[in-house]
Amino acid sequence: MSGFRLLAIHAHPDDEASKGAATTARYAAEGNRVMVLTCTGGERGDILNPAMDRPGVLENIIDIRRQEMATAAEALGVEHVWLGHEDSGLPQGDPLPPLPEGCFALEPGHSVAREFVGIIREFRPHVIVTYDENGGYPHPDHLKVHEASMIAWEKAGDPDFAPELGDPWAPLKLYYTHGFVHQRMKMFHDLLAGEGRTSPYGPMLERWERNPADIMARVTTQVECAGFFPHREAALRAHATQIDPAGAFLATPAEVQQKLWPTEEFELAKTRVATSLPEDDLFAGITPDKK
Repeated sequence: MSGFRLLAIHAHPDDEASKGAATTARYAAEGNRVMVLTCTGGERGDILNPAMDRPGVLENIIDIRRQEMATAAEALGVEHVWLGHEDSGLPQGDPLPPLPEGCFALEPGHSVAREFVGIIREFRPHVIVTYDENGGYPHPDHLKVHEASMIAWEKAGDPDFAPELGDPWAPLKLYYTHGFVHQRMKMFHDLLAGEGRTSPYGPMLERWERNPADIMARVTTQVECAGFFPHREAALRAHATQIDPAGAFLATPAEVQQKLWPTEEFELAKTRVATSLPEDDLFAGITPDKK
C-alpha cells in the first residue's frame, strides 16, 4: 500500500529509533511519505554510551544530537522536522525537583497542539502515531506529547480553529506506539540466559514485576516489519550518545528478532474510518477515495 502519509510525533531524538522505527522504514520504502516530528533537541539527555563519555561531547551535545538525528532519519528513509523546544530532562529524587524554566513540559498543552496543527495541516497525514496517556513511560516530555497530540487530533480538522494555520485537515487514524512489550523482552532475556550470557533486560523486567501492566492487552495492531529491523538497528546506532551497544536495545541481533518477534506493536486510539481489529496495517480501512 503506497501513496499515504504518516506523521510520527516524538519527544526526543532517539525516540523515533526505539518506538516503531521498522514500521516507519517499511512504509517509507513502500512509497508512502513518512515524517518524524521531534519536539525537543534532547539537550538534557544523559550520555548513556560509555564510549561517548569523553571530553567535548557534553559541551557540544546540541550539535551532536542534531547530527545523530539526521543520520537516523537517513537510515529509516523518513522526512524529519524539529519543533524546536527545550528538553525538560527526567527529574530524579524524592521529592522530585521542579522542571527547568522554559522547558517543553511546562508549555501549555494547547500552545503545543497549535504547533502540531500547523504541521498536520501542511503535511496532511492520514495516520498519526504518538504516545499513550502514560507517555510510554512517564517522562514529562512524553506526557506533553500525548496531551498536545490529542488536542491536535480534534482541532486540526476544525475550520474555525486557527484558520491562519492553513486549510483544515482531519487525520483518519491515531495510534499509540508500544515499544516496550514484556512478553517480547522476556523472550529475549530467556534466550540469553539459556545461552549462559548476561542479559541487560533484567532490570527492566524487575520494574515490570513491580507494576505488571500487560501492554499486549491494549495492542490492536501488529505490523510485520522484520525486513526493516536492520534499518531500526542502524537508526539506534546513529544515536551513539544515547544507545549503549551492550545495552538492551542491541542485545538481541536483528536476525534473531526477525525469527522470534517479527512485528511492532500499536494501539488504535482514535479513528474516523471503519476498520476490523486486530489489524496488521496502520493504513487499514483507508481507501483511495479517503486520501
